[in-house]
Amino acid sequence: MIGKLTGAIDSVAEGYFILDVQGVGYLVHASRRTLARLGQRGEVAAVLIDTAVREDAITLYGFIDAAEQQWFRLLTSVQGVGAKAGMSILSVCPPDKIGLAIAAQDKAVLTQADGVGPKLAVRILTELKDKAVNLQGIGNVTSLPSRGQGDSGLVEGVGALDQDAISALVNLGYARADAYTAVLRAREKANDNLQSLIKEALKELSQ
Repeated sequence: MIGKLTGAIDSVAEGYFILDVQGVGYLVHASRRTLARLGQRGEVAAVLIDTAVREDAITLYGFIDAAEQQWFRLLTSVQGVGAKAGMSILSVCPPDKIGLAIAAQDKAVLTQADGVGPKLAVRILTELKDKAVNLQGIGNVTSLPSRGQGDSGLVEGVGALDQDAISALVNLGYARADAYTAVLRAREKANDNLQSLIKEALKELSQ
């Protein structure tokens, strides 16, 4: 079983790349995020590998870092999410955003991925809501990191006031995950009322 490959980038195409490892070209499927971070043709790249072995094929899936690989494994543990759908999800919702999307139960983000319809998106959100907090590198925290540090944490403790503010922002046209982030960042600045919370959240969204 192949766990990691290091070699020269031979070529990059939509959904995969070929890595030349001592004269052997390995075709590796990857997300847009990994493809974008590989480097230029001829440069040396190292990628983590998951290997899928079937009777008729051996397929390699590559990841630029452990976070993406772990999310891929978690996503494909959901019934109905194959490797292709898992890669597609990670292409539209990378590791630094997917935890937040799951915490916010943001179905719209997942349905942007090829092969993920509304029913499958709901199943993913439902099944991973509790499992995701145990994923290495994603903490069980009560507040979002400060702006600029990334949104890799799953957030607990969302009360009725927060939910009302999130719903109001979604009705204004903001994505649920963005509204979720803004509301939780606005908590410390807002007074204990809905109008103040929405006002401060809108300021966060405007930055």
